[in-house]
Amino acid sequence: MKIRAAVTSAVVLGSLAVAPVASAAGQPEPGPTAPVRTVDIGGVEVDKQASAETKRIIEADTGAATAAANVCGSGYSISTGAVRYGTYGTTYTWTNGTSTGSSYYDKPICAVFFNDTGYTKYMGVRLRSNYTADAPKEDFGAYRSYAGPVYQKRGYCGKVYSYMKSSSGTDLVDNTFTVGSCN
Repeated sequence: MKIRAAVTSAVVLGSLAVAPVASAAGQPEPGPTAPVRTVDIGGVEVDKQASAETKRIIEADTGAATAAANVCGSGYSISTGAVRYGTYGTTYTWTNGTSTGSSYYDKPICAVFFNDTGYTKYMGVRLRSNYTADAPKEDFGAYRSYAGPVYQKRGYCGKVYSYMKSSSGTDLVDNTFTVGSCN
């Protein structure tokens, strides 16, 4: 049984200035290696196109969001998504904003699923890239603090699966969401 110590340290998140690439119609659009455009929410950099729910979750608890970024490691400082599952947990996805290929969507992604219950639960997080040829990365086990981090080199527009069950075997969280703002 794996149990991780609670994350108590914080990470200082910097600001990222981005000049959009103009399309033929004069509208900003991402280029092949354009960085993710961000907004600052309480010191946390969030993908400008992130959902209103992601922005609300980050704003409600910037300390938890900062801790999640810290778990992902150096450079993963731009939130691409956050989903809260009642009182059970919160899944965060992060990028460092760089590109690992020729597409705007080839951004490295880190996913972490935080256990908010205060008790050890069987839980996990699985991250699929936006390419079917890439094997999913996952971390499942009995955790008190969080499952993950898991990484994909081309994870923007990929899928994150979060799972948690009770000690009696009832599914508490069983959900998938898309990383980033994708069509």
